[in-house]
Amino acid sequence: MRGMLDRPEQELILVADDSQEVRERVGALLVERYQVRLVAADQALAAACEAPQPDLILLGWQDDYALCRQFKREAQTRHIPLILVTAKRDAVDEQMGFDLGAADYITKPVSPPIVLARVKAQLQLKAATDYLRDKSEYLELEVKRRTRDIQKLQDVTIEAMASVAVMRDNPCSRHLARIERYMTCLAAAVARQQPALSAQLDEERIAQLGKSAMLHVIERMTLPDRILFRHGEPDEGDLRLLSEGVLAGRDALLRAERKLGSSTSFLSDAKDIVHGQHERWDGKGYPQGVHGEQIPLSARLMALVGHFEELTCQHPYRPRLSPAQAVAQISEASGTRFDPMVVLALVEATPAFMRIAESLADDATAVEVELQRLEDSLAESIELTLPPVS
Repeated sequence: MRGMLDRPEQELILVADDSQEVRERVGALLVERYQVRLVAADQALAAACEAPQPDLILLGWQDDYALCRQFKREAQTRHIPLILVTAKRDAVDEQMGFDLGAADYITKPVSPPIVLARVKAQLQLKAATDYLRDKSEYLELEVKRRTRDIQKLQDVTIEAMASVAVMRDNPCSRHLARIERYMTCLAAAVARQQPALSAQLDEERIAQLGKSAMLHVIERMTLPDRILFRHGEPDEGDLRLLSEGVLAGRDALLRAERKLGSSTSFLSDAKDIVHGQHERWDGKGYPQGVHGEQIPLSARLMALVGHFEELTCQHPYRPRLSPAQAVAQISEASGTRFDPMVVLALVEATPAFMRIAESLADDATAVEVELQRLEDSLAESIELTLPPVS
């Protein structure tokens, strides 16, 4: 039948029937309005998968239930509306056809007006369905795109805020990059070892903890240089200043959250980290002196990550430890300073921590120069505050 497939702007109808006479009769009814493809019933599934795919299928149906089921089971064809054309007239047969997934049911001998009306109705319905599906897919993609944009903005904001705080002590350091990697590595190890926590430590939450951990440094913004660069245990006055710095950092994040008008998970984790990272498992930390699982999990993770970083990075007042030495020292404080569960996770993650420490190590020369500058600046600051000699 000439002209059946030469009008690409029109809908394509696949007519499948074991009877060539039926195929050609139905095709003749449709060819003036649509593109038509005629095939035997046993070729219908393969023909429906060929490009371009049909917009509608008219399937001659006798007892081939398996073929109908296959059309609706295959991902390539399940979305194509299917009209069964059959000599079966019983209500039970019609119900069977609809149960198999048919969109409509036409009995033989076919009535041209009925065929044209049913085909038109199903094509209009399919067009509306396709429009809604395409719109839904577009909106879903748009939501994902905007979510990615928001995530990028969030990440950049976090890194900018954290970088400002880090610049006070060592702008040449890769401290923030290490902290993020240590946190995600440790949280993943906890999730592996503790199945009960795997739900709250899924892949998305672990990545979020890594980003939130970078904000642990914002408390430094309010601390004087002599506190920031101190070594040894703080005295009572220093401890008060350190606690005030913690509260100031937490309050800054609270204000940011209020301006957003709602609680966000990454700010919630960051608040817990800033407020709880100096607490101890035995309750001897600050600012609240809480203990055990009263300390949020994110803060317990950060306490260990922060101490590991402190022990293994470069300082002007003491040599740094190797990652293995740091893990050994932290293990000795299990159950006192640190959560034993988190310490066990660190032991498992030690090889990964060693790789992170090595791959993100600071440039020794640049760090030495910067540390010397900070020492000179601090000495000058102290000298200016001393009373004049009489």
